Amino acid sequence: MPRAVRLNRPLERTIFAGHPWIYRDALVPFEAEPGELVDVFDKRGRLIAKGIVDAGPIGVRVFTTQPRERVGVELFRERVSAAFALRARAVPADTDAYRLLHGEGDRLPGVVCDRYGEFAVLKLDGEGVLPFRDALVEVLAAPLAELGVRGLLGRTSRKQGAEVELLWGSAPPREVEVHERGMKLLANLWEGQKTGLFLDHRESRARVRSLTRGLSVLNLYGYTGGFSVAAALGGARAVTTVDVARPAIELSVRTFAQNQLEAFAHEAVTEDVPQFLKRAAEAQREYELVIADPPNFAPAQAKLEVALESYATLHGNALGLVSAGGLYLAASCSSHVRMSDFLDSLREGARRARRVLAILEQTGAPFDHPRLLAFPEGDYLKVVLVLVN
Repeated sequence: MPRAVRLNRPLERTIFAGHPWIYRDALVPFEAEPGELVDVFDKRGRLIAKGIVDAGPIGVRVFTTQPRERVGVELFRERVSAAFALRARAVPADTDAYRLLHGEGDRLPGVVCDRYGEFAVLKLDGEGVLPFRDALVEVLAAPLAELGVRGLLGRTSRKQGAEVELLWGSAPPREVEVHERGMKLLANLWEGQKTGLFLDHRESRARVRSLTRGLSVLNLYGYTGGFSVAAALGGARAVTTVDVARPAIELSVRTFAQNQLEAFAHEAVTEDVPQFLKRAAEAQREYELVIADPPNFAPAQAKLEVALESYATLHGNALGLVSAGGLYLAASCSSHVRMSDFLDSLREGARRARRVLAILEQTGAPFDHPRLLAFPEGDYLKVVLVLVN
């Protein structure tokens, strides 16, 4: 039977609206191991939610507020079925790399599953859902097979040891070729960041591809070169990819070759971005489109102030390399940075670079990364495209 826990704060409306986390300090102190099932009651003894105990600040991950629903295999199966049906309706043509399960957004808190062609990766966030891994694999096996997936890897976070293991089916090779709107991308599912690629930038890559005919492009923090290849296929005349990780840069070069772009004017640079920006400014280099998608500058709320200064510095230095009338695409992947904060950092960067900006587009993660309206923490990705003068 689920253990009973009680709220010590009036969070009923927030929970009923769909917020999937109950922080430990909002609960009457209790003793339970991560992975235990709990029923959450309010101060008046009413059943408010059912969920799974987690470790750390998040005390309970909420899976349902319906009294008749039970947390377990059947509920997992219903949620997985709904999530897969959503993707089937809206996956772009010629695309076999996308997010199948987006944790809280698909009402499976802590559970992420990404498809990479014939393979998939399951990533579990937090200790609470780890005991349910086998049950999740059981639920996923049949619908994955229907999609043509023949192998499922399991990945854990750095806090959990960053382990990767085969959970079901056949093991993928070291590098997997996938397709995104017909563009070929190479992903390392065993060692790459995230689950292999930054799938949440699919629509941003498509936007870049639509804008780059005849332009010179600089892709900062380029990782494996997704934006770079998109720019080249869009007709850019030259592309520079910068990343500090040599394996990522080497993979970007192979990705260009995979798209029959061996002869394209691609400069692949293994260097820390601030150093590259300093050298480029001293050489008075200019680009007609600069893309800056840095790693998470604010992994915790306590780092927010430092992060916003880092963003402003990056924007200022990057904008200094954009030619008059050129474009700048800036992104933040931090859930702790609100869009208004990110725009403020962009405004400050423009002031330092003495540039005038016009916003052309503000976007976030695409449809396969749904965000709960009551869970602003899940709206992590900010992307802003501006005209630079």
